Amino acid sequence: MVIKWIQKIRLKKGVLHRQLGIPSDKKIPMALLNKIIKAKPGDVISNPSVLGKKKIKVTSVLEKRANLARNLKGIGK
Repeated sequence: MVIKWIQKIRLKKGVLHRQLGIPSDKKIPMALLNKIIKAKPGDVISNPSVLGKKKIKVTSVLEKRANLARNLKGIGK
C-alpha cells in the first residue's frame, strides 16, 4: 500500500522562489539549497549562483522549505 503523503501537505507554490528572488520559471540551484540547509538560522549567506538575491538571511522556515525542495528534487528520478 502506497501512502500519498505529499498530496496531504499544504504546499505554498512559488514561496521559496519569491523568498530567494529567483524567477519561478528557473530552477533553484542545488548548491544554494545545500548552503541554506548547512547554515544555522540567523546566518546571512552569500548566493553561490548568479540567479536571485546575493545575500540571503536564513530562517528556520527557509531552512525547512529548502530541505523539502531538495528532497522533492530526488523524487521522480
